[in-house]
Amino acid sequence: MIKKNLKTVYLGMSIDVLHHGHINIIAKAAEYGKLTIGLLTDAVIAKHKRAPMLLFNERQKIIENIKGVSEVITQNEWSYVPNIRKLKPDYFVHGDDWTEGPLSKMREQVIEELATYGGKLIEVPYTRGISSSAITEKIAAGGVSPEKRLSALKRGLYTNRLLRFIEAHSPISALIAENEKIIVEGTSREYDGFWSSSLTDSTEMGKPDIEALDITRRLNNIDNIFEVTNKPLIIDFDTGGKPEHFALAVKSMERLGISAVIIEDKTGLKKNSLFGNDVIQSQETVDEFVYKIKSAIANRRNDDFLIIARIESLILEKGMEDALMRGRAYVEAGADGIMIHSRQKTPSEIFEFAKRFRLEYPHTPLIAVPTSYNKVYEHELESVGFNIVIYANHLMRASYPAMRDVARSILQNGRTYEADKKIISVNEILELIPGTK
Repeated sequence: MIKKNLKTVYLGMSIDVLHHGHINIIAKAAEYGKLTIGLLTDAVIAKHKRAPMLLFNERQKIIENIKGVSEVITQNEWSYVPNIRKLKPDYFVHGDDWTEGPLSKMREQVIEELATYGGKLIEVPYTRGISSSAITEKIAAGGVSPEKRLSALKRGLYTNRLLRFIEAHSPISALIAENEKIIVEGTSREYDGFWSSSLTDSTEMGKPDIEALDITRRLNNIDNIFEVTNKPLIIDFDTGGKPEHFALAVKSMERLGISAVIIEDKTGLKKNSLFGNDVIQSQETVDEFVYKIKSAIANRRNDDFLIIARIESLILEKGMEDALMRGRAYVEAGADGIMIHSRQKTPSEIFEFAKRFRLEYPHTPLIAVPTSYNKVYEHELESVGFNIVIYANHLMRASYPAMRDVARSILQNGRTYEADKKIISVNEILELIPGTK
C-alpha cells in the first residue's frame, strides 16, 4: 500500500444517494494518497441523468465527512478532463464500469490527458448489485409526498439550467410526459414537470376557456394526475379571481402538493391571451394586482410554493415600458417569478424584456411560453435569462386530430383495420400503466 499524502488522487462523483459502493471506491482511492473529490454540480447531473434529490451543498457536506476524503471541489463539467488538467493528480480513480458503453469515450479522453504529464489511471472493480439509479427508481415507485413534490420546482431552479414543463390535461397525458426521455448529443432530455392549463382543462371538459371550471374540479383533475406521477406541477390560475378567493385557493394548492401558481394581470371575463386585442380584454391596475400578490403571499404556509405573476402588457400592446414597470412592481410586491407573454411570431420582444429585466433582477425566475414564437430554441431562451419554458397546450392539441382521424377512418371504412396504423397497440397501453399486467 502507498503511504498517504505522498501522492495526489482525484475522484469525480455525484453522490446523490449514498450507498456502500461509493464508500468502497472512496476507501480504495484514499489508499493511494491525498484524495480530492470532484463533486458534480446540480446542473451537470440534471443534464445527463436527472435533477439530483439533494442539492450541491447538501451532497458536499456528506462527502466532506466521509473517512479518507481530504478535500471536496466543484466539477462544473460532465468531463473529468478540465479538473485533471487543473490539478494534475498523480492518480485518477474510476470504477471499471466505463470500459464499454457511453462513458468509454470519456475514458479515452481521461487516459490521453493523464498521459500529457505522467498521471496514472486506477480502475476499481464496480460494486455489483447496487446503483444510485436503481435506488432512486425504487423511491419513485413508492410515490412522492405532497411536501416533496411541492418543493421540487424550487429545488430544480437551484440547478441554474432551463427547466422544461409541458401541459398535462389528464393522468394519461401526464404519464406520457413523465416517462419520455431521450439522449441528444450525449445529453439526457426529459420534462421537469407538468403545466396544468386552464385552456386544456376546459377543452377536456368541453367548456369554453373563460374560467368556467371551478377550483374544485381543476384540483380534482390534478389530484388524479398526482396519483400516478412524481414530478412537480405549475398551475395556470387565470386572473386568480378576487384576492380573498385567490388566497384561499393558494392554501388548497399547497395541501395538494402543487409547486407554483401563475396568475395573469387581467380583469373581467377571461379571454385567451392569444386573441390579443381582437377581443375586449382589460388589464388590472398595478395597485390591484400587487394587492392580490401580497394577499396570496401572506396566506401561504410554505415558502417553497411559488406565486408567479404573468404580465399581459405585450399581449395587449401596452408597450415594453409598461411591461417592465409592472415587472418591477410585482417583484417588489414579493412575486417569486415573472412570466412574460407574447403572441408575436418571433421572440424579439420577449428577448428584449428578458435582457432589460435581468439588468435589475438577475436572480428572479423568468418564464417563457413560446406558443406563438415556436421557432425559438430552448438554448436561446436560456441564453437571455429564462429559467422555465412551458409548452402550454401541445398534448391536448396533438390528441384532437389523432382522435378525429381515427373516428373518421372507422366511419369511412366500416371497420378498424385501416385505423390500426394510426394508433398504439393495446400492449403498449398496458405497459404504460403501472400495475396493469
